[in-house]
Formats: sequence, structure tokens, C-alpha cells
Amino acid sequence: MNLFSDIRALVIDCLDTLVTDGVLPAGLDFANVAVEPPRDALHGDMATNAAMVLAKPAGKNPREIATALVEKLLADPRIDSADVAGPGFLNMRLAAAVWPQIVSAALTDATYGQSALGKGIKVNVEYVSANPTGPMHVGHTRGAVFGDALASLLAYAGYDVTREYYINDGGAQVDVLARSAFERYREANGQEPHIAEGLYPGDYLIPVGQALKEKYGDSLLGQPEEVWLADIREFATAAMMDMIRDDLALLGVKMDVFSSEKALYGTGKIEGAIDQLRGDGLIYEGVLEPPKGKLPEDWEPREQTLFKSSDFGDDVDRPVKKSDGAWTYFAPDIAYHYDKVQRGFDQLIDVFGADHGGYVKRMKAAVAALSGNRVPLDIKLIQLVKLFKNGEPFKMSKRAGTFVTLRDVVEQAGADVTRFHMLTRKNDAPLDFDFDKVLEQSKDNPVFYVQYANARINSVVRKATEAGVDVSESALQGADLTKIGHEAEVTLIKKLAEWPRLVEIAAKGHEPHRIAFYLYELASDFHGLWNKGNDDTSLRFFQEGDVATSQAKIALIKSVAVVISHGLGILGVKPAEEMR
Repeated sequence: MNLFSDIRALVIDCLDTLVTDGVLPAGLDFANVAVEPPRDALHGDMATNAAMVLAKPAGKNPREIATALVEKLLADPRIDSADVAGPGFLNMRLAAAVWPQIVSAALTDATYGQSALGKGIKVNVEYVSANPTGPMHVGHTRGAVFGDALASLLAYAGYDVTREYYINDGGAQVDVLARSAFERYREANGQEPHIAEGLYPGDYLIPVGQALKEKYGDSLLGQPEEVWLADIREFATAAMMDMIRDDLALLGVKMDVFSSEKALYGTGKIEGAIDQLRGDGLIYEGVLEPPKGKLPEDWEPREQTLFKSSDFGDDVDRPVKKSDGAWTYFAPDIAYHYDKVQRGFDQLIDVFGADHGGYVKRMKAAVAALSGNRVPLDIKLIQLVKLFKNGEPFKMSKRAGTFVTLRDVVEQAGADVTRFHMLTRKNDAPLDFDFDKVLEQSKDNPVFYVQYANARINSVVRKATEAGVDVSESALQGADLTKIGHEAEVTLIKKLAEWPRLVEIAAKGHEPHRIAFYLYELASDFHGLWNKGNDDTSLRFFQEGDVATSQAKIALIKSVAVVISHGLGILGVKPAEEMR
């Protein structure tokens, strides 16, 4: 049940009737007709912009359309009142009998809130994709949580979602990893490691060095780099990916697909993607304009192989091959995204760190060109996370060498707290992660406030059970919901009614943080009703000696628990049964 969709359907039916009656002309497009909560709750339960968006194409005054629409709407028993406001907005109040239906739907329909919006569209969500050179840091943590929650949100909204990790194992950084691991191999063999500038200094490579010793003994000592580089690169990369998988598992993230950049080289895939663009007249040999501002001392105009990305909205054309004939970093990325297109995805989503902002336009241009503008690419940038503890910036991890790791964060805050808090800001806004604040038990801590609501609901259910009240699933589904109707109770139900609409809005905008915001608002309404019960005993959820009323009130709060569970499930957070 989606109450907003149902009432919108009613509005559209009434508009169709007005067309049939000759009040409105035929051929009007109703696509932009919306039904949503009014800006001020005092104005009603729902509002529609129908008269405003149809006035110009209909050639009529919007208030004239709204007045005619009111007459049709009032014929439906769900509409208690409908009033024209301002230039032609229409505010509606729903009949009291509508609200218990929301509680019933949440309790009886296991799919309440889920949507068919996605219609099985195949979406690839690529996220994390950290270089396989060490443990994941706190920035990767936020990207992992965001990408995972977005994938779950899209699946909940009816999309066919694939979670993917792109292993950047084809660049110079994996050679640096191999050289760093070799020094730890030397250390394992009793020699002094030379961690030169530019190598990875973290202690996490010490066990890799030990493992290399177990495999090779001392046979590689003193050997030139060309003898051992390729083997150690492969060994160390595999070890780092095992570490990354363990880190992701600690956070509750599981990928469907791991794709390798290295697998694109020597297979013709890069050449195939560039040839596809060349065949479309989008590859040429040319010289780029000098960069704006002060020129680097070593800059010189040189002919390169360029992609006409400016034809697809980019600022300038982009090189895909250097003057020495080597591929640029952009070329394998083009091939990788072409592979996604060829795998049949209808939409692509990439989750990038904020430092990749300059990459957005060129990647969108490449996908648009390679898919004939058929496959949209949405790139979500993840802003930085600042860590604090005891009021001070949280220091780097000694084990990692230069940064705070995902494991550091999760081991101190827990996976559930980490995940929820990482979604309390929009992805492109900076985030402060204060270990003291995210663990405190107060209204100012969103994750605690939501979990506390669920725990309180469970405590009411336990109390009622101990008193002999039947609060089984079947009993609550059959409860007499006419016994709930206080303004504060209806306010809570109205928030429940927003859940299906909120899911669709969040899914359309690729904004999983909206789920966290909604859950906090729902918890706030629940706690508000709980607090009112301290002064007005008739609002308490357990009414001693009145089984029927107790069951109705508990049915209400159980429906809240159902929606909290669904929302936390999207975020990858387990509901708390009780608070300790």
C-alpha cells in the first residue's frame, strides 16, 4: 500500500472525468501532477499541484480547475475535505478511517514500503574499488557504506542490482606494493628492510613478507628485480585483496563481482573499446590546448590520441594514448565501462572519492558514446570524513603507516553504529565522526535514538505478554484499530504512511541518507507519543485490564518496529532488541 500513490491515482481519475465532462481539454499530460505532504501540516494531510501544472496547457485559471477538481474528489469516501489555497493549490484531509489501514498494511504486508519503481531494470553499482595496496581507510569506509546502502535501496525499490568492485591492479602502484613487500620478505629473512621514500611503510606487509619467505625461502635474496617483481606483485596483490575482503566483511559488505583492471591488458578489450569509438569518428590524433594558468616547466605541445569527449559535455577532449604509445589511465577505465555496457546493464552508478571530481565528465562522456546515449552513468562523490576522539582529531593507525583504517573505526564503534552514522549526511557533504558522540545514548545520536525506539517497542510487547495479553502476529493483525485515533497516534501513522513514498524518492535520487533521516523522524514521533503517555495515561501502549485497546495500541507500535526494521535493513544495520 502506497497511500500517496493511491491518492494520486484518485486525482488522475478525477482529472480524466473532468476531461470527459468537457471541463478540461483532451490530450493533457498528467505526468507532472504530484501528490505530496503540504509544507505546513496544519493545511491538511496531502496537497496536489494538479491545477497549477495544468492551467497553462488547459488554457484555464488554476483556481477554476482546482474548484472543479474538489467536487470530484469529495465524492470519494477517503477524502474528508478538499480546499483550494492561494493561486490554485489544493489541500486535502483524509477520512479518519484511512489511517488504521496503514497500520494494517504494515503488519500484514511483508512488502510494505517496497516498490515496483525499478521494474527489474539492471543496475550496476560499483563502489569501494580501493587500490589493492593495503587496508582500507576511513574514506573507503564511507564509500563502502554509501554504495552498499544505495544498492540495497535500489533492490528494495525493484531494481535488479549488481554490486561490483574494480580492482586497480594494472597501474604502477602495484609495482610499488611488490617492492614494499620484497623489503618485508628481506626482513623475514633476517635482513634490514629499506623502506625508501615512496614505498608503503605499514606493518600490514610484515605477514606478507613472512608468507613470501615460507613460499620462496631465501631464493629471491640478491636477485634482480626483473626476476621477482611479477611473482611478488601477484602474491602481494592477492594478499591485499584478502585483507580488503576481510575488512568489507567486518563492515557487512559483500560484493557480487570483483573485476580486475589487469585483466583488460593483453586481451584486446582496451583496443576494442577504443576501436569502437574510432569507428564512430570519436578518436583522432591531435594536440591539446595548454593547461590554464601557469604552465608546468616541462609542458610541451605534443600529438596524442584523443577522445572527443567534448562532444558529450566534457570541457575538453581527453587523451587515451600517450605520445610514447602507452595507454593513459583513462583508456582502461573506458574499456571497463564498455564491458559493463556489453554485460547488459541498463544503468551504471560509480561511487568515487571526492578527489576524483575531475573524472566525472570524461567518464560520463565515454559511457554516453559507447552506449549510444542509452545507458546513463551516475557518479556519486564521497566527501571526506574527519575523525575525533576525546575532542581531538583521531591519530593515524600505526599498523597502516599513514592513515586510520576501516578496521580501526569498526573495532571502536561497531559496524552498526559506523554504518548508520556514515549515512547521517548526504554523500557530497563532509562528515565528522566523533567516537564519543556516536556512542553516547542521547537524542542527539541518531543511531541510538532509532535503536532505542525499537528496544522500547520490544519492552512494551514483553510487558504485555507477561500480563497475559495476546500480542501474537495474528492477534495484532486482527486488533480493533478503531481504538486508536488520538491526534498524537494519527501523527505517528501519518509518518508511517510516508515510508513507501520516501523509498521511491530516495531511490530515484540515489540518496540512501534519506532513509536514515526518515528513521530518525519516525523514532522522534514514536518517542514523542511515549512521552505524552507519561502525562496522559490513556496514551500508554499497555492499558492494564483493557486487552482490546492494548492490542490496538501495540499493533500501532509494532507497525513502527516493522518499518524501522525495513529501513535499518536497507542501511545494513541490525535492529536492537534491547538497550544495554
